[in-house]
Amino acid sequence: MATSISAQERVSAGPAKRPRRIHWIAYLLVAPYVIYNLVFWVYPFVWGLIIAFQEWNIVSPRKEWVGLGNFQQVVTNSQFWNALWVTAKFWIVFLPAVTVASLLLALMLQRVSHFRGFYIAAYLASYTMAGVAYSVVFMLLLSGNGLINTWIWKLFHVRVPWFTDPRLAMISIAMVVVWKFVGYYGLIFLAGLNAIPRELYDAAAVDGANAWQRFLHITIPLLNPSFTVVFVFATILSYGIFTEPYLITGGGPLGSTQTFMLLIYQKTFENLEAGLGSAMAISMAALSFASTGVVRRLIEREVAL
Repeated sequence: MATSISAQERVSAGPAKRPRRIHWIAYLLVAPYVIYNLVFWVYPFVWGLIIAFQEWNIVSPRKEWVGLGNFQQVVTNSQFWNALWVTAKFWIVFLPAVTVASLLLALMLQRVSHFRGFYIAAYLASYTMAGVAYSVVFMLLLSGNGLINTWIWKLFHVRVPWFTDPRLAMISIAMVVVWKFVGYYGLIFLAGLNAIPRELYDAAAVDGANAWQRFLHITIPLLNPSFTVVFVFATILSYGIFTEPYLITGGGPLGSTQTFMLLIYQKTFENLEAGLGSAMAISMAALSFASTGVVRRLIEREVAL
């Protein structure tokens, strides 16, 4: 007669051990991602951190340990502080412009009943374009004799110095970047709008709230997660902008578009000051993390549907 094991005995015996090969399969599945991050993220970061404490001209294998000397140069470097001001100016223009444009786009797409997928794909096409391609296109469109200036001249007999005036150059670049990201950020807002229950709008309408009141007191508060994501992405992007100013203005005129990434590139690969460039990159990363934290603390709120 076969003996049966009681429930208490089964619990005390503990869970049955799974075959060891399952664990090795899991390790093999995650190995490519781990190796990728070690090679392309962890190793460059550690190496850059070490170089930040050294003086190295890239060409020569000789390195000289200078300690905090490179970071002291960062603090006293006027170009670094100019890059911080350029980044702030870009952020001040880019953030509200891309937020408003993306939200309006999302509101319009939400009301589209036919071919919505087509319109979403059409607006997302700008996000998939290479930075070099659309930078060259806008550089030609907004040049002194470009198509847009030609139209403005015919209408108002003036030519706008989009990229040649220090007061307009960074603003113009910011608007070009808005064109690229409006579709992507609009999709984030569209997802947030679709997550809001329709019953809330119906109940507010029954209580006598008009369309503007419903938008102000229901849509905006419940879109807080979407606003947080867009604000954080826009803040990070402001510190990492490179392709547009490099191709369109080269950092000019008069350093008005010399962003952090462009300055780091010039110091590292043009002036061959790898140590100073690494110190600037680490300082920029610290400022980016700090700014992102401040933005999240100011706008992020817990939302309960």
